[in-house]
Parts: sequence; C-alpha cells; structure tokens
Amino acid sequence: MGLLTEVRETDRHITQRLAGRTPPGVHRALSAVEEVAEGTKLWCGAAAAMAWWGGRRGRTAAAAGLTAVALAQLVSNGVSKQLTGRPRPPKEWIPHDEVEDRPDSSSFPSGHTAAAVAFTATVAPTWPAVGALCAVPAAAVAVERVQSGAHYPTDVAAGAVLGLATAWFVRSLPRLVLRSWL
Repeated sequence: MGLLTEVRETDRHITQRLAGRTPPGVHRALSAVEEVAEGTKLWCGAAAAMAWWGGRRGRTAAAAGLTAVALAQLVSNGVSKQLTGRPRPPKEWIPHDEVEDRPDSSSFPSGHTAAAVAFTATVAPTWPAVGALCAVPAAAVAVERVQSGAHYPTDVAAGAVLGLATAWFVRSLPRLVLRSWL
C-alpha cells in the first residue's frame, strides 16, 4: 500500500469513527462551538473582550489575533480552496444530519481551523493565559470539522499548519518591516 493510499484510508477511518461514535452530549457541545465560530464570531468576540479588559496588552493581542484571522481566511478560503477543489467526505460516511449543512466549497484546507489556530497562536505570546484559554475552543473547532463531516483530518491538519504559519508571519511582520527600513 502506498503512502497516499494509507493517508486516504486513515482519513476515512478517523472521519467515520469520529462522526459515528461521538457521544450525544459531546456532539451537541461541538456543534455549539462551531456555531459560535462560524464567520469568525468567536475570535472577534474574544478580541473585543481582550481589547476591553486587557489594557494595552489586550489591545495588542486582539489586533494581532484579528490580523492573523483575516490573513488565514484569505489564504485558506480565498486561495487554497480555489486551487485544490477537494470534495467533502462522502455523505454515507456521516451517520447524522449535520452532513446536510456543510458548505459546497473545497474541503482542503479547513478555514475554520486555520482561523482558530492563527488567532490562538498569535495571541498566546502576548498574553499566554488568554492564549491557553483560546486553545480549548480552537481544538474543539478542529475536532468538530471532522466530526460533522465537513472535513477530512488532513484538511484540519493543513488548516492548523496554515494557522501556525500565519501566526508566525503576523508576529514576525514588525521585525521584517523594521529590518527592511534599516
């Protein structure tokens, strides 16, 4: 069996197992997290709270986090999905009705995961405690994308890598700009 075949088989196995064996309470909690994260509402709300209560550090973290979310969304949804055209997991793999609510766009990469990881990884160096708090819903978003049948695990992994790269870029941008001016 080749590597690509193994990756596809692992994608199928994890997707079917997660979609079919998630306890109802966990399923409802994941669905609620996804609903709040839709359209980046969760990250915008977190940024507003950080800016309101966090003083200068909160405003800095919030601005950096929202910048990372915007860039991650642009790269994942505006560029990557347009280039890949990967179909969503087959409906017959998903034994619940959430599979009917998934988008028609390309499955690769997960834009939700990219935004969640980008926000969290950008905020964490400025405000570690808040970054740790943001990691909980970010992880839930990643799991929900597979559990709901919207993405394969490799889509979510690619979204996480994209989110980390975006966070690195946003955090490095001030140094890169300063270096170019000097």
